[in-house]
Amino acid sequence: NITGPDNATLQMLQDPAISVALPVVYSVVALVSIPGNLFSLWVLCFHMGPKSPSVIFMINLSVTDLMLASVLPFQIYYHAIGNHWVFGVLMCNAVTVAFYANMYSSILTMTCIGVERFLGVVYPLSAARWRRRRYALAACTCAWLLLLGALSPLVRTDLTYTVDALRITTCFDVLKKDMLPSVAMWAVFLFTIFVLLFLIPFVVTVACYTATILKLLRSPEGHSREQRRRSVYLAAVVLLAFVTCFAPNNFVLLVHIVSRLFFGGSYYHVYKLTLCLSCLNNCLDPFVYYFASREFQLRLRGYLRCGRLPLDSQDAGRDSLFSARTLSARSGSCTVEDGLDAA
Repeated sequence: NITGPDNATLQMLQDPAISVALPVVYSVVALVSIPGNLFSLWVLCFHMGPKSPSVIFMINLSVTDLMLASVLPFQIYYHAIGNHWVFGVLMCNAVTVAFYANMYSSILTMTCIGVERFLGVVYPLSAARWRRRRYALAACTCAWLLLLGALSPLVRTDLTYTVDALRITTCFDVLKKDMLPSVAMWAVFLFTIFVLLFLIPFVVTVACYTATILKLLRSPEGHSREQRRRSVYLAAVVLLAFVTCFAPNNFVLLVHIVSRLFFGGSYYHVYKLTLCLSCLNNCLDPFVYYFASREFQLRLRGYLRCGRLPLDSQDAGRDSLFSARTLSARSGSCTVEDGLDAA
């Protein structure tokens, strides 16, 4: 607001629930996510077989989670001292872009994993040429370019704001109305984030996992009980992340956008609290790796039980979840690279 924050904004900035809940949840996320994802990244990069598309997506997801967790200490300190930013303008921009880019990168990457699984199960032969490492790398690159493009307005402007009434400087909690030329541009910016970075990936992910599970249930003879069980668990974890972590935050954002731009209301305090749920996804992602890759599962079990990482690569290749090679074993037409978890 050009003339100063309204009463609702001032109340939000003084809300003790935000000053307590966000630092506590962010601290728990950082303490759990950083070691969990460091271990996952170590296994994915140095103790896995040839990097299949599925593994590439999981590496990207693990790096994304670590980057998000690395900026949480700044957010923790900011909220703990009463929403007062002391790290300067450039650091505010960097932390804000890193926070939201990596949060939405998790959504896009999980969608890529869902699409890759869907192609491997429903179209194992016709889609085999698309399920290769170079296409997985291209998908990750395109996702990051989309993210940086959508969030580019946050890079080009000062995201700090001095609230004289409270004697604090906020970071991305109070935005100048003239940051964008008009209300229409604000609507385009915010609705683009909601539709491109959440709604479309959400619909695609739900559709892909639903089709994948239905396919497995209708043709169980080509899959072991273990494969079907892990496929259901994987779908449950991913859908749980979308429904409980990402959906509340993004739908509240939609309500806040409409209310703020067209009716003068605000639900920003609710939006800030639902950010806690989005960050909790960082703690769920290691379960995605566990259920998505038989090889990752075997190595983790071996490490926890014996202190080392034994693996029967032949067994891992034979029991790969959604492996195109397994699905089409009778035709013999798939290469090692076509297998999602080829060991």
